[in-house]
Amino acid sequence: MADFVVLTCPLVPETRGVIDAGALGLMPPAAFLVNVGRGPCVVESALIEALNAGRIAGAALDCTDPKPPEQDSALWAMPNVFITPHTGGETRKYEANVIEILMENLERMWRGEASLRNQVV
Repeated sequence: MADFVVLTCPLVPETRGVIDAGALGLMPPAAFLVNVGRGPCVVESALIEALNAGRIAGAALDCTDPKPPEQDSALWAMPNVFITPHTGGETRKYEANVIEILMENLERMWRGEASLRNQVV
């Protein structure tokens, strides 16, 4: 059992809804879910139900589905949920790297290359 489950995965068919009621049910009551990957990897209704029932201790969500959560989403009012605007991992160095990768990928595309740097397939 894990005290923290941290999602850093991309959104691909295999990860869509990977954290559902079944996965949440396997977590101990003291566990926290941290999602810094993609919102649709977590089934929001199942997460809200698990939090309300005390089946997990809390969640830190740097991404949600939809992004941001709907205004009336129960997540906003939960004291054991921390929501950030999908910028939790950004730093000045990260921003510099993003521009470098973008410029390199534009050059690759202009040359007609099919593969891109940091491409997730």
